[in-house]
Amino acid sequence: MTLEDRCAKMFNKESAMFVPTATMGNLICLMTHCQERGAEVIMGRKSHTFLYECGGLAQLAGVHTNAIDNSPTDGTFNLQDIRDNIRDTSNVHYPLTKAISLENTQNRCGGLVLPISYFQQVRELADEHKIAVHLDGSRLLNACVAAGVEPSAYTSLVDSVNMCFSKGLGTPAGAIIAGTAEFCKRARRSRKALGGGMRQAGVLAGAAMYALNNHVERLKEDHDNTIILAKFIDENGGPIASVDMGKVHTNILFVNFTNILAVEVVKRLAKVTEKEKLALGRSIIVKVDAYSKSEVRCVCHLNVSKEDIELVTIKLKYVLDELK
Repeated sequence: MTLEDRCAKMFNKESAMFVPTATMGNLICLMTHCQERGAEVIMGRKSHTFLYECGGLAQLAGVHTNAIDNSPTDGTFNLQDIRDNIRDTSNVHYPLTKAISLENTQNRCGGLVLPISYFQQVRELADEHKIAVHLDGSRLLNACVAAGVEPSAYTSLVDSVNMCFSKGLGTPAGAIIAGTAEFCKRARRSRKALGGGMRQAGVLAGAAMYALNNHVERLKEDHDNTIILAKFIDENGGPIASVDMGKVHTNILFVNFTNILAVEVVKRLAKVTEKEKLALGRSIIVKVDAYSKSEVRCVCHLNVSKEDIELVTIKLKYVLDELK
């Protein structure tokens, strides 16, 4: 069974197609749903496609984005907000709403797992207005492991899905999109136009197959490591560092800092002073990202072990005591 056949079956879709990156996967899927000029996609204001994919829908596809607020609690957006933003097709002043784009897990909201019940509600709303639903499932398997469900529990409720192999699954590169056979036939032409057709795809597909065979169940280890780190900060971070334990669902953790810029924390964690080396008896470098002036994002993955997390807590304890 090929990688594409395997993923189509896993997603309960007719067809699937390999793409080099998840960013290209989202772009291709939404381009395919928005074939005519003047089309629009509704998505969350904190969605990866809206924030971090270089406006590719506008740049390359001529597709308008209508961004609505994500709930900070669970990463969803309000159903009434979706309804209110679906355009009246009889009014020539408006673009045409062609798709709703969901993201699961929701990266910018902290790796939150969206409820299946929410997908069902969005599906009903989309069917009522005859528009498509796309799922940016770059970390879909993290969501499935956390929720204890098969991928098809989510993907059966959407028209297209995009899943990344190089995040939690740990491959060098690659992603997969899936939908109907006709959808993938159209999408294949967009992939070619975007430079995503690769004669060397088999090498990356082999890595993806290995990851599906060996790296799915172990995603729980990443989630467990994230909880260990979150609990440590929750217990030791005050008064300058805090986490919302209720929002630790998967492998992403946002830490909020007070009275110090997040970028300064990132720089300090990446540096080892002589005084620190003498105190700890070792050199520990922690690599994290500043996501806003006050937020630092930490991500646990295949290359971060439980022993590594123990080292992170040692470093954090020293740096937090230094900064207090």
